[in-house]
Amino acid sequence: MNGASREALAAARERLDALTDSTSVDAAQLADELAAVTALLDREAGLRRVLTDPAQPGEAKAQLVQRLIGGQVSGPTADLLSGLARSRWSQSRDLVDALEELADTADLTAAEKTGTLDDVEDELFRFGRIVSSSTELRAALTDRAAGTSAKTELLHRLLGGRAKPATERLVTRLATAPRGRSLEAGLESLSKLAAERRNRMVAVVTSAVPLSDGQRQRLGAALTKLYGRRMHLNLDVDPEVVGGIRVQVGDEVINGSLADRLDEAARRMAS
Repeated sequence: MNGASREALAAARERLDALTDSTSVDAAQLADELAAVTALLDREAGLRRVLTDPAQPGEAKAQLVQRLIGGQVSGPTADLLSGLARSRWSQSRDLVDALEELADTADLTAAEKTGTLDDVEDELFRFGRIVSSSTELRAALTDRAAGTSAKTELLHRLLGGRAKPATERLVTRLATAPRGRSLEAGLESLSKLAAERRNRMVAVVTSAVPLSDGQRQRLGAALTKLYGRRMHLNLDVDPEVVGGIRVQVGDEVINGSLADRLDEAARRMAS
């Protein structure tokens, strides 16, 4: 997002945090209601354009939201939606993207309140790896001919009772309403959003064998010192990494694997 939309989203994030800081606000319910409004505005292009029309006064748009949606959602959700309507948006689609992020953040906040946010981060990462390695599962979850209920039932069989409720809700919402995203990209975005909720960066660590607790702690401490932020480690095992580890933080790769050092030596010999 750029310009006005970026500022509007930043303000909405602050309002969401203020709402969910209250013990009286059900963050999971807030997430469900925001997701429902996201789906509504994704379908109704005309309403979306009206709510983001810069020629219309913000208060008039907020009143429209209250008339159309206010009676169907909780007070906190209605207040948040009114604030979004008052804001200025560079593009009408930015409003829907912002709502989607706020819904996901509310679910992650619900997990944080129950002390399960770390588990949700790990489960999102592991499920992404499962999807990447199973063409059959990926096909079932991305099949446009498959109905929402079929995908929801499949994910409940896979995740129900095995993953945290927030994880199941997030993955189900992504699979049933991808909004143009690939499943893998959506899962990666959710994992990053979960890490940001803790003000941490995500490091994807690939090693030939599982790291010990001590190794994980030392690596986490070293990366935290290097980047100046708390670091969440997503651990993956790949036997093709002959020795050492490979660490990716965002777009940056710290490569310490023996396989890569052998490849580099081969390239030097060839030249």
